[in-house]
Amino acid sequence: MKPKRFSPLGAICTVLTVVLALIWLFPVYWIAATSLKTETQTIAMPPTLAPSPPTLESFIYVIQNSPIFRWYLNTVIVAGVVTFLSIWFALMCSYALSRLEFKGKPLIYALLLVGFMLPFSTMAIPLFMLMNKLHFVNSYAGLILPQIAAPLSVIVFKQFFDAVPGDFRHAAVIDGAGEFRILFRIYVPLNWSIIWAMSIVTFIGTWNNFFWPFIITNSTPMLTIPVGMTQVQSAYGIAFAKTSAIAVMASIPTAVAYLMFQKRVTQGVMAAAGIKG
Repeated sequence: MKPKRFSPLGAICTVLTVVLALIWLFPVYWIAATSLKTETQTIAMPPTLAPSPPTLESFIYVIQNSPIFRWYLNTVIVAGVVTFLSIWFALMCSYALSRLEFKGKPLIYALLLVGFMLPFSTMAIPLFMLMNKLHFVNSYAGLILPQIAAPLSVIVFKQFFDAVPGDFRHAAVIDGAGEFRILFRIYVPLNWSIIWAMSIVTFIGTWNNFFWPFIITNSTPMLTIPVGMTQVQSAYGIAFAKTSAIAVMASIPTAVAYLMFQKRVTQGVMAAAGIKG
């Protein structure tokens, strides 16, 4: 085996990758370090990179003085239900757009593209008015229903379903299989990698969502973790150490979920790029 030649371009790319990784990791380290400091240390000048000595008082304070576990439960319920329902509906919608023929299909797909391009903030006011009329403010229904719509998942799944040979469906129809059976026995198993990837992305995005839960909830017991972080304050304003402690606690589930399913997410991204590995 011939030794690899030194490549200046490769060395530059490696250095840039390391630098970018450090830039990305520094805020993560800073939040973790701040969570182990006292409030006095967080406002000390010059700031210190490491807590001296480390303390868990911020974590203890958060656990004892806020409904952190109720916020956890709310976030788990909302993220889990939104992920399940949005992926479920996206699979059925994308299959219909990919394989079924019906009037108005191009218009529906165009509306999906428009919905994908519109920022959620433009729909926040009419959605809130609708939820208010339905008496869904400060409820799981109000938190979950508006987040189920997932035009990106529909668009992505449709592209993958389009790539499945049509002969598979024709053979299944001849054997007497219905559309639901064809979808979940043929199309879903052939596209597990991208379904897993979109599920993890949806779960993490819903878990970290601040905007809609902040609008639809004003009752402390119904808050999610991102909104609950704003409730922790000291007598002098923002409690940096305690807020950082909640941020660390809020990040653990998403970090664990990503680490557990990292391989599947990578496979989904590679499949989306047309790479088989």
